[in-house]
Amino acid sequence: MKTNFKERYRKFMFWRVRNMSDRTFMTILAFIVGIAVGLAAVVMKNSVHLVRELVITIIDTTHINYLFFIFPAIGIMLTLIFVKVFIKKKLGHGIPMVLYNMSQNEGRIPKHNMFSRIIGSSLTVGFGGSVGLEGPIVATGAAIGSNMGQLFHLKYKQIILLIACASAGAIASIFKAPIAGIIFSMEVMMLDLSTASLLPLLAASISATLTSYLFLGQNVVYPVEHTDPFMLRDTGFLVVFGILCGLLSLYFSKLYLAQNNWFKKIKNDWVKFAIGSVALGLLVFLFPTLYGEGFETINAALRGDFSVIFASTFYSSMPILQSFWGIAIILLLIILLKVFATGCTFGAGGAGGIFAPSLFLGAILGLLYAHICQSLGFEISVGNYALIGMAGLIGGIMHAPFTAIFLIAELTGGYSLFVPLMIVSTISYFVTRAAMPNSVYTILLAKRGELLTHNADRNMLAMMKLEQYIERNFLTINEDANLGDLTKVISHSTRTIYVVVDSENNFKGLVWLDQIKHLIFKTEMYDTTKVKDLMFYPSTTIEYGMSVQQAAELFENSENYNIVVIDKGKYVGFISRATIFSNYRKMIKEFAND
Repeated sequence: MKTNFKERYRKFMFWRVRNMSDRTFMTILAFIVGIAVGLAAVVMKNSVHLVRELVITIIDTTHINYLFFIFPAIGIMLTLIFVKVFIKKKLGHGIPMVLYNMSQNEGRIPKHNMFSRIIGSSLTVGFGGSVGLEGPIVATGAAIGSNMGQLFHLKYKQIILLIACASAGAIASIFKAPIAGIIFSMEVMMLDLSTASLLPLLAASISATLTSYLFLGQNVVYPVEHTDPFMLRDTGFLVVFGILCGLLSLYFSKLYLAQNNWFKKIKNDWVKFAIGSVALGLLVFLFPTLYGEGFETINAALRGDFSVIFASTFYSSMPILQSFWGIAIILLLIILLKVFATGCTFGAGGAGGIFAPSLFLGAILGLLYAHICQSLGFEISVGNYALIGMAGLIGGIMHAPFTAIFLIAELTGGYSLFVPLMIVSTISYFVTRAAMPNSVYTILLAKRGELLTHNADRNMLAMMKLEQYIERNFLTINEDANLGDLTKVISHSTRTIYVVVDSENNFKGLVWLDQIKHLIFKTEMYDTTKVKDLMFYPSTTIEYGMSVQQAAELFENSENYNIVVIDKGKYVGFISRATIFSNYRKMIKEFAND
């Protein structure tokens, strides 16, 4: 059976090379990837819906609100057990994982990501984890695209294109927004649009959207019944709202990263689980609207319906909700605490994404802003500002203003809000970017020089691995050796640089032949002159683990042709300027468009 498959596979590959161009084949594969991603989205959505309905039914029939405290912990525990027993690797965050593998692993994403995130996220979110499904679906789709590319032995550039197609298909299938999916792949996944990539992106986005319609029907995630047209007098309100969206995006991003770093310091996974799940359970018990993805809350905000937002709370019948300030304070608390709920879900070991929390925050901020403005006598649309807020937070948190604009425009079925979306998303993006040049998705990768961007030069350097270019054929000599010992090393070397180390291979310095050649024939100095007296410590060194981009900057700022590489003080080898830039030119040539 296995032999027959291999034979058929070999025949197909031979036939494909002879009868089909690469562009045609890529378009067909993109169409198939779109269908696969659409199916993955359907499975994940239905799985979460099934688990969530079961949980809510139990809570409604027992009337025990304390279960809001317990169920999120159960979901995260099941996720942890699944990951530890079956995957045996940490899942990590979905989109950063994809971006890392695109730049550092030739686009090769581990196979388990094709199913592990569906199961992990379904358990986490279904039981009430305060995260979203969009990131895991993108990661699942990217893994499908990557492994399909590997199956057909595609080039690196083609695998990257399939990953981008899968990402576009993921967003398109979730929101039934094919244009937003394509823009997402360019803006967040850093794909440069070209004639070679346009058709595959369209094929994947359309096939994923059609698959979603086929299995989930015409219903959209966030149905919008009516939007009020833009009026020029609204501009001032929109500018202020855009600034608020930017500040909230900054608050979310900074606090989210701080929580992530805090939980990383805790080494024991079960201690993380205990702390995170207890904190999450308490937050969800006090504010049940923080339970799960929050799509019901978002839809309630779009309708201006406070009853859903405050349902199942112990304060739902209190006088505080009868006053303007009472409602405003509760909404503000929900906004401020959402990031804690999201961070605790991840910190405890849950699986999910931050796309839905961004939409949640934007919708509640829009509701609060409209509530305040209306109480002051201004006539503004609650639904409009909830939608615009969703765009503002996507633009700010993800640094993706174009995705935000077209996503909300497609959700509303028209472009009546296009100008407000542009104003708020752009302002939010610039406010956030002024303080954080990189988004929460990319900040760690950017710091390590491992991020693909729309800068082709930086991309080539990011994809190169420093370890591959280390030259190790330089001879070493002990610092306590004498000139006579050094001349013996020189006689066996083809290099003019000699590395001085101690007995434990700690790097001590360098000796250049040009600086000592006048001493080589002075035999009377062989025993009395020590190597440590001839060496010097270079002004520039490369730390093992640096990115090629960082190494290139060191070469640019120095006149060195070779720079020594050290690892925590230990000598490793050398990197040469010629090696870096010759390989850089090869990659540029390889990735040049056909």
